[in-house]
Order: sequence, then structure tokens, then C-alpha cells
Amino acid sequence: MAQKRRDFIKISSLSAAGLIFGAQQLRSAIPPYSQTELGDFGPLSSQRTPTYCEVCFWKCAGWVYKNQEGAIQKVVGNDNDSNCNGRLCPRGTGGVGMYYDEDRLKNPLIRVKGKDGKQTFREASWDEALDVVAKGLQKVKEEHGAECTALLTHGSGGHYFGTLLKAFGSTNIAAPSYAQCRGPREVGFIATFGEGLNSPEPTDIRDTRCLVLIGSHLGENMHNGQVQEMSDAIDKGASIITVDPRFSTVASKSKFWLPIKPATDIALLLTWIHEIIENEWYDKDYVERYTYGLDLLKAHVKNYTPEWAYGITTIKPEGIRETAREMANAAPSVIIHPGRHVTWYGDDTQRLRAVAILNALLGSWGRRGGFYVPEKASVPSYPHPEFPKPQRTWRDAMGGKYKLADLALASGVCDATIPSPDLNCSIKAWIVNGTNLIMTLPDQRKTIEAIQNLDFMVVVDTMPMEITGYADVVLPECTYLERWDDLRVVQGREPNIALRMPAAEPKYNTKPAYWMAKKLADKMGLGDYFAWNSMEEMLDWQLKEVGSSLEEMKRIGVKNLPREYGGLYFRDGEEIEFNTNTGKIELYSTALAAEGFDPMPKYTPHMEPPAGYYHLNYGRAPQHTFSRTSNNPNLTDLMDENTLWVNPKVAKEWGLKNGQPVYLENQDGVVSDFPIKVRVTERTRFDSVYMVHGFGHANKKLSRAFGKGASDSQLITRVLVDPIMGGTGMRGNFVTFRFEKESEVKS
Repeated sequence: MAQKRRDFIKISSLSAAGLIFGAQQLRSAIPPYSQTELGDFGPLSSQRTPTYCEVCFWKCAGWVYKNQEGAIQKVVGNDNDSNCNGRLCPRGTGGVGMYYDEDRLKNPLIRVKGKDGKQTFREASWDEALDVVAKGLQKVKEEHGAECTALLTHGSGGHYFGTLLKAFGSTNIAAPSYAQCRGPREVGFIATFGEGLNSPEPTDIRDTRCLVLIGSHLGENMHNGQVQEMSDAIDKGASIITVDPRFSTVASKSKFWLPIKPATDIALLLTWIHEIIENEWYDKDYVERYTYGLDLLKAHVKNYTPEWAYGITTIKPEGIRETAREMANAAPSVIIHPGRHVTWYGDDTQRLRAVAILNALLGSWGRRGGFYVPEKASVPSYPHPEFPKPQRTWRDAMGGKYKLADLALASGVCDATIPSPDLNCSIKAWIVNGTNLIMTLPDQRKTIEAIQNLDFMVVVDTMPMEITGYADVVLPECTYLERWDDLRVVQGREPNIALRMPAAEPKYNTKPAYWMAKKLADKMGLGDYFAWNSMEEMLDWQLKEVGSSLEEMKRIGVKNLPREYGGLYFRDGEEIEFNTNTGKIELYSTALAAEGFDPMPKYTPHMEPPAGYYHLNYGRAPQHTFSRTSNNPNLTDLMDENTLWVNPKVAKEWGLKNGQPVYLENQDGVVSDFPIKVRVTERTRFDSVYMVHGFGHANKKLSRAFGKGASDSQLITRVLVDPIMGGTGMRGNFVTFRFEKESEVKS
């Protein structure tokens, strides 16, 4: 077989004897920490350092405490933070493990080829590594144009690399959290209400009387503030309706659990809409005042009866009617929750349109116990020159598709990297910041094909994730506990800002993203875009612009600001103009119709699993965030591998026992790299299996995560692309069991 241009390099192979050293100015790694430093901290110091968590996107604000010897011991929530109310989730309290993880990346690495043609990494100084990055990006710009570079990012550092890329002349900036997670709900809600949901979602759970969770795993996907509010709502007597093929944690707290057949959610939503309209359970004054298209919608859903839906969803008609009545009785204090990870079956924008329409009919948008009106602090950026206008944008790089997507698509960047006659410009260079694309993007084979077509790739990460093995340069970032970052500015019931400052010097030879981006800008002649001399200077300038200061924020950590734009809810009879073509909440979407899409959601049957195969359902665990925490020593102690939930009926047919390891093979012949242990349980349907996402790492350098459980990402090869906004539906894959691994991929 001919050698690929870009070999995957296992960073674990870089032993002291095998490394190729190329820089005299390398620092030696910090010696291993003692057990005292790792565990037995002794009395706490009275000093504390403000931070906000980077373990998940919720970014709860907190305080870092150290012992009297100066070693970091724990992180606790900030009482004044509305994201956490002083209480961190298991992930947040376990974040200290990121700092002490000895598997962390420790030095910059550069890909080199030996005399035998074998590719490997050698350690380098920061100056040399950044020189290689600057020259690699400049070469792509000279040969193809700045627009042929892209940033794929997750986390706080993305802002600095985004500034660098825009100064360079490219706006191809994408986060997997859009096309692979929340994008369809944003487009669906914008098409309905004229605005998206953003993060955290403005759900007024604390005052709701009925919470409907359709594929939303609150309590397992730890959206901290929402989980706390849900607990309070339950204590106040709120009812919960959970729609899920699996009896999830929140299903156990619910008044109704509807174990729906996978891929039939739109049918249930349309039938609920039918029941609300036919029985005139909708909020008549609200709908008349604020919405457009009720008569069209009524005619559209006329035949979507509970009896019709029963044959599709397997939910009995009386269950559908009873839950519709439960919502109507609670309205307007009712929430049909939009969820977060909503890229399922390729019709996801329309499914989230149905969710939005149902909320509109019940009058919950802008109402107490429904969706409040959020507000976000306006914090100015530090002055810098205007960015150059790119000759081509990310939409051009993606063939002009998905006009209704309001952000660039990570999967689209991947597609645009594979040469095609349909594209005006192929992407030639990637900056990958804080996202393990091998386990994040669906269809790993396509991701690797795209990587093989790159001229240059730099990866910035704290850990040797699989993506680092494909990089030309690896830049080791320090953890969030060791660095300054931008102010956290998020929407909420009241505007607020939070400060992150380093609690310790960076371990090993790691650096913060802002430092890397600023140094690169200097090397590339773009230093004016990072005109501040230090992060302290930049942050203090911003804080004084909003009536605070760095000195104050070091003391308080979080500052809540007064609202400027009215109340949390619509006032009775208030005239409101929505940012849609009609100025109304659009039950019939004129924007979708103008682009040639169905203006109202329709149900279309999806593919059924072949005989002997089962729907592959996946989700989250409260102990882990994606694949990024599966090596964290604190969180691994809580959960070190995933299991496969199998219905007893299926287990009996296959002769499966609890704890038995099996390999999984999907419909395309892809077999999991590692086995996964069976959990026989009535808590999942007979046509489905379930596993937690983020396990099955193949990099041996991840000493705790390597080979633990199976990777759902590896088995997602059938991608159902949403034609409206390009979201990657990943729940159309099916798996069967293999007791021995015959091959990784069948030809």
C-alpha cells in the first residue's frame, strides 16, 4: 500500500529514547507531583481565585482554592452566578483533574520525516513551532488565498484564533456545536419567532407548571442551572412529560413517560398540535395577537390524529390526548423544551419548528413559566483595525448551500476540504482548537479524507486526543485553571459578566491560547489586531467600559448588571413586532417557503433497521463532557467506561448476559475498535440499544481512557444531512452484535 501523505502519529510513541530533539532552548518537564500534592492537601489557604468552568459550554463561575503550600485543591461555585447559584455539577468539581492529569500535552511538537521516510514528531521550542505555523499559513495564503484557511474550534480560545483568522483574511470559522448539535433548533426558532435560543436557553423552568422533554436528557446532560430549576419546579408540583425510547434519569422523575419509537418524533409533535387546535386548547388571545398562519396550520394538521400517530410512534391515542391536555391545562406556564443536541434524522429543523409552533400555540414564548426574555451585557472589544473583507466567504467555500444557516458548518468545512468541481475554493489549512474532530464529526472516514487533502494543519489542545496525531504542529494549551481568558458574557434573566484568572502558573511547557494567537499575529504582521500589552490591560479596559474594574472582579468574580430593555415577560396586551417577514410569530414560515422548503413541518417515514440490527441511540452522562473528560483522573473514578443498554428480549434472543463484552458492527460493516459491556435492562426499547458518547479512545497516551468502552462516533457513518441548514443527523445508524472482532471495516 502506498504511504499516505499524512501518517497518523501516536504521540505515545515519543518516549525519551525515541524523540527527535530539534531545539536547544527546550525546558525540561516539571517533575511528577507527589501524592501529597495530588490528594492530601491539608488546610486550605484563605485566598481564592475567580474562574469560570471550561469543562462544558455552561461555563459556571466559581472560585479556585489552594492549600497552604500553593497547590490547587478544589473549585467551588460562585454564589452570585445565575448559571450555577454556587453549586457546580460533578464535571465542574472534577475539573481540577484536568490540571493534574499527567497525560497532558507538555511541549510543542512538529511533524518530521526521518531518513527511512517514517513520519514522527519532534519536540520544539515555542518560537520554532510558531514560526512553522506562521509560515504554513502564509504559504497557503500565497498559493490559494487567505479564504482557503479555516478555524474549527470549541471553547474560550476560539475567540483569539478567530480574531487572528479574520485579520488574516478568512471568515471560515466553525464550531461543531452548531452543525453537529444545536443548529437546527436555532434555525427552526428563528423561522418561527425571528430569534434563536442561544446559550443558556431562556427557559423559565423554575416557574413552569409543565415541562416537556422530547429527547432532552436533563440530569444526564448536566445543564447545571436548568437541572437545579427543574428540581425546584418538581418540588412545587410541576409535571414532567418525557418522550424517549429510553427510561432516562429524568423519565424516572416524570408524570408521563412516552417510550416513542425512534425517528417518529415529528409525528407525535404534529398530533399534539392537532389536538391543541381541534380542541381549541390554544391561547386564543395570544395566537390572534401575535401569530401568522393559524388557519393554514389547522388545515395542515387536520389528519394528524392520535390514531394515525399510534401506528407510527407506538404511543397509544389516550396517552397522546392526555399529555396534550396536561400541557394545555398548564399553559402558558409550559415549556416544550428545545433540547441541545438536536441533530438526529436529517429533518431536524422541521422537528424543532414543530416544537416552536407548539410553544407558540400554548402562548409560552415571552411568558412566565415558559420562555423569558433574556438580556446579555454589551462589552466592547478592545480597539483594533477593521478586518479585511475576504474575497470569498465560508458560504462560497461550501458551494453556496444552506442559506438559512447563520453560522459556518464544521462538517461543511470538512466537505469543502475535499476537492470537488462544485466548489469554488477548497480549504487547504485548518487551525483546530480544543475539539477532537475524529470523535466529534460524523463519518470518521470523511474527516480523515479531508485531513489527507490539507496542505497544513495545526492543533491546539490540552490533551493528546486522536486529532493531534494528524497535525503538522501540535501546540499544548494550559488548562483553564492556569490562564487568563476573555470575560464570560452570557445571556440570562439579568446581564452578567464573570472573570477567569490563573490560579497557578502553567504546568510543563504549555501556554494559553491568547498568548499563542498574539505571538502568531506578531510573526504574521498582524500585531495591530492584538494591540494590548497584557490580558490584564485588555480586561481592565473592558471592565472600566462597563462600570467595573479588574481589581473589583478579582474580588467578586461575577458582576450582575441591571436590565436595560424591559421586563422578563411580555406585558398583557403589549404590542410586539417579531423579527420575521410578517412581524408575527410564523406558524406558517414565509422564510422557509421563500427558499423552497415546506413552510410547515411534515412527517416523513425514516429507514428501519435491517433484521438483526437495532437503532443506535447515544447520549451523555453527568460525569463526562463529550470525549474531552474521559481521561480526567477525577471523573474517570466516577465513570471509566460506557456500557451498552440492551432490552431483555433482545438479550435473550442473542444469549447476552450482564457484563458480557461485545463488539458492535454498523450497517456499513464498520466494527468498533473495542468491545463494550452489555447492560441488560428494561429501560430501553427492544428495537434500540443505547450507549454514552465519548468513550473508546484509540490513543494509548490517554492512559485511563484507552480502550475503555466503545466509540459511538466510529459507528456513525450514515449521516442524514438537514437540507435546510446542513445539520448532520446522526441517529440513522443501526448496529448488531459481534462476539469476536473479525475486521475493523469490511470491504
